[in-house]
Amino acid sequence: MTDYVDGYCERVAPGLWGEPLNSLSNLAFLVAAVLVWRLAVGNRTGRVLAGLIGLVFVASTVFHLLATRWAAVADSGAILVFALVYAVVFVREYWSRRWAWVAAPAFLVLTAATALLGGGLYLSALIGLGVFTAVLAFRRDAYWTHFAVAGAIFALSLSLRTLDRDVCDYVPVGTHFLWHLLNGLVLYLVSRSIVLSGRR
Repeated sequence: MTDYVDGYCERVAPGLWGEPLNSLSNLAFLVAAVLVWRLAVGNRTGRVLAGLIGLVFVASTVFHLLATRWAAVADSGAILVFALVYAVVFVREYWSRRWAWVAAPAFLVLTAATALLGGGLYLSALIGLGVFTAVLAFRRDAYWTHFAVAGAIFALSLSLRTLDRDVCDYVPVGTHFLWHLLNGLVLYLVSRSIVLSGRR
């Protein structure tokens, strides 16, 4: 678990500061966490989501500083925890409290299926955003546009993450730092929608 991980264009050797852009761009998650926390005064769910975004900031920063396998697991784990909690929160807030418990195992199954089919660990999140958008549009809920925008941004973000190793010869720093910047915005948008919908 302490093996060295060299998975990005920007990293060319071991060392704490081997990925400066990938490390610093994680500040987007910290900014998102602070903004959601401030917005969620009196909203426990919003505060929980803000805390989980903060966890993503810590885990991803540690991974890109240390570049070890255990840190990579922590990074992916933090993102997965946020996604699972958010799936439950979404169903509870926009659909049915009775069926909210089904959301987490359903998302795990979707994630496992897309990973086995070669879609990686994050395709399920893109599909989830598409489903959330469709559900709200069907219900004529004004917040469907929030999820449509978040889904479009995440699709671009995921594309840039996928391209990182393919553009090393042309863009030495790679594109992974853009994944962080855009995902900070995505997490802010989807969390903000929960806080604002709770005020209705």
